[in-house]
Amino acid sequence: MPTTEASDSTFRDGSDLHEGKYFNTKKDLKRKLSDIAMKGNFEFRTRKSNQSLWVIECIDPNCSWRLRVSKIVPKSTKFVIRKNANHRQATYVVIGEQVAPQYVGVEKGPGPKGVQTFARTKLGAQISYYKAWRGRKHVHTLIKGSPEQSFHIFPSYFHMIEKLNLGTVTRIEVDGESRFKYLFLAFGVSIRGFRYMRKVVGIYGTFLKGQYRGVLLVATAQDGNGQYYPLAWGIVDSENEDAWTWFLTQLKEVIGDTDELALISDRVLSIKKAISIVFEKAHHGACA
Repeated sequence: MPTTEASDSTFRDGSDLHEGKYFNTKKDLKRKLSDIAMKGNFEFRTRKSNQSLWVIECIDPNCSWRLRVSKIVPKSTKFVIRKNANHRQATYVVIGEQVAPQYVGVEKGPGPKGVQTFARTKLGAQISYYKAWRGRKHVHTLIKGSPEQSFHIFPSYFHMIEKLNLGTVTRIEVDGESRFKYLFLAFGVSIRGFRYMRKVVGIYGTFLKGQYRGVLLVATAQDGNGQYYPLAWGIVDSENEDAWTWFLTQLKEVIGDTDELALISDRVLSIKKAISIVFEKAHHGACA
């Protein structure tokens, strides 16, 4: 149950939820209550909720604590506390917001088990592995944005790359409903440097593990020391003939097509067909 100090509206962590206190939105109030409840190691449940009213109470049948909030005026977004309150639930959103600083400036940050440990030691909350996983996922959304947001900014991102890297080639292909389908990227410096490389280009594909899956396609050359030289990247839906044909068509615009050029790939049939369609002069070799 929620525990308060001398004042029945002030919690031991110093949080104050006195009658008459207001919040800009109902969401802000929920976050505050969730934070208090987690630190106080108690839970609450909703008794009544609509667009203008929210009534909650402690889940402990022996606890009489209850909070009633409502809109200041009917058309306002602000909510005011009408009856006393204090509390917090360990939702995955709250967990994520609390652990978020541990993901800033690092490559990975804690895994789900690390989030569980954080919740137990820092917040006094026992949470499931699944809730820790969702909290970690929420952190990634807070810091990096959602996958949908990332796809949405591709055009502006490519525009800035082209502006700051002269000669860079970018392409984005969408389907009939204007949804992302393919992309292609070759930096200007890589294109200019290819003239000094061996005219052997390797093309590869590897699966992506994000929410929307897909395949990352890569084209690399080789320098005089036998080191990999990155040429171009692409993202497509899968390693099929249409996707490879589209990618290789963009690549051909970058490196040209001559009988001095050799393309090396694995033995995927879709690559062989796409090369025969796009590159009429270049040679093709398949890895064993």
